[in-house]
Amino acid sequence: MKILLLWPKFPATFWSFKSALPFIAKKAALPPLGLLTVASLLPQDWEKKLIDLNIENLKDKDILWADFVFISAMAIQKDSVMELIDAAKKFDKKIAAGGPLFTTDYEDFSENIDHFILDEGEETLPLFLADIKRGELKKVYRSSLRPDIKKTPRPSWELIKLKNYALMCVQYSRGCPFNCEFCDIVFLNGRVPRTKNKEQILAELDALYEQGWREGVFFVDDNFIGNKAELKKEVLPAIIHWQKERHFPFSFNTQASINLSDDEELMDLMLKAGFETVFIGIETVEEESLQECQKLQNVNRDLLSSIKLIQNRGFQIQGGFILGFDNDTPSIFNRMIDFIQKSKITMAMVGLLQALPETRLWQRLKEEKRLLSRASGDTYQGALNFIPKMNRTSLLAGYKKVVDHIYAPKQYYQRLIAYLKEYKPKKHKKYKMNFSQSVALLKSFWVLGIKEKERSYFWKLLFWCLFRKPKTLPMAVRLAILGFHFRKVAER
Repeated sequence: MKILLLWPKFPATFWSFKSALPFIAKKAALPPLGLLTVASLLPQDWEKKLIDLNIENLKDKDILWADFVFISAMAIQKDSVMELIDAAKKFDKKIAAGGPLFTTDYEDFSENIDHFILDEGEETLPLFLADIKRGELKKVYRSSLRPDIKKTPRPSWELIKLKNYALMCVQYSRGCPFNCEFCDIVFLNGRVPRTKNKEQILAELDALYEQGWREGVFFVDDNFIGNKAELKKEVLPAIIHWQKERHFPFSFNTQASINLSDDEELMDLMLKAGFETVFIGIETVEEESLQECQKLQNVNRDLLSSIKLIQNRGFQIQGGFILGFDNDTPSIFNRMIDFIQKSKITMAMVGLLQALPETRLWQRLKEEKRLLSRASGDTYQGALNFIPKMNRTSLLAGYKKVVDHIYAPKQYYQRLIAYLKEYKPKKHKKYKMNFSQSVALLKSFWVLGIKEKERSYFWKLLFWCLFRKPKTLPMAVRLAILGFHFRKVAER
C-alpha cells in the first residue's frame, strides 16, 4: 500500500512567521508532527511519502503514485485543504482525513472525503487499518477513549528534510488541567494531562540528534507544566543529564500557564534543561473578562508581577492576548497597549476572540443565538464568527489600534530594549553563531537596516547591544526580525 500524507498550506498569520523565515533560510516554522506520528502508526511494510505544502508544491505524479491520500489539518488550513481535495479527486484517489479541523467539522467535508479518522489517531487509526484488511471500510471512525501516549511511537523524521524548518517538535503531554471557555483543548485532548515517560522523550531527542539537528526544539504540549510533579522528579532531570552529555545541542521552547511563576524549582529545572522561551496565555487585563472565560489561573494575581518573575528568572515570554470578550469595554484597547508596553513582552500575539466548535463558548453563544459562522482559525483578520457585546465596528477599530501601536517600530523597539536591559540569560555553553543566525544577521542589515521603515530603530538597537550587552546581539536581531514579521501581518 502506498500512502501519500499531505500537510496543507498555512496562510500568512502571526504564527506562520512567513516574513521572518527567509532571514534564516528556512521554508516553514514547524514540521507536521501529527502526520509524522501517523506515519509511524501505519504498517511498516507500507510505502509512505509526506508532502508539506508549506515546503513544496504537490505534483500530479505524487498523487498518481498513491493508493490512498491522507490529509491532516487545522481550521486555518481549510482553503488549502479544499485545493488538495480537488487535486486528489481529479485522479479518483481515495481520501482519508483527520486532525482538529475534521474532528470538529467533518460533516462539512462529507461529500468530498471518503473516510474520516477522527479524535486521537492512536485509537481510531487501528480501527481503520483493521477494516482495510477486511475490505469493509466505514465512513467515520471515532473514539471517546484517551490513548496512553506512553505507547505512541516516535515520529518518522526520515520522511522530511529537517533543514527546511526553523524548529523541530517533541510532545511530552496531551491535555490541560484548566478549562478556559474559549479553548478546544479539553474537547480534543481532555482535562487530565497524559504524559510520555522520560525514556520516550530522550529517545525522541536522540532521534533528532542522530539526524544531525542542532537547533531549537519546541515542546508542543497544550500546557507543558500540567503535571509538575513528574516533570520535576523524572523528565527534566533526565533532559538535563542528556543535554550535559552532548554539550547542550538543543534549546527548547514550550507553552505553559502563568502559574509557572509560582514554582521557582520548576523554573530553575527548565532553565537548566535548556528551555529559553515560554508562550503564556495572558488573554486580557480585564479581571471580569478573565472570570467570564474562566481563565481562573490568571484571576486574583498581579499579572505584571508574574510575568516579571518569569522574565527575571531568565525566560523569554511570548504572550497571547484576546480582544472581544463580553466584559470588554472601550477602555480595554488603551489598557492592553499600556500593559504590553509595561510587560516588555516583545512577542505579544493579540487576536480577536473566536468561538471554536465544541467549546463551551461555542455552546453558550449558540444558545444565545449569537453565532454567525464556523471559526476560520485566523484570529487576526477581523473574522469574528459571533455577534460581540461591543459594537462590532468599534471592536475591529480598537483591535486595529492595538496591533498598529504595539507592532509599530517605535513601540516595538522600546519594549525590546527595555527587555534586554533586564535580561539575564542562563547560558550552558560558549555562544557561537550557527549558519542560520549568520545569514539572518547579514540579511537584516539590508532589509531592516536600509530597506524598511524601522531602519533607524534597528541601528540604534544594534549599537546599543554592541556597547551595552554584546552577548544579546543574536537574540536582539532575532526579535527585530520577528517584529518585522508581526508588523507585516498587522499591515495586511
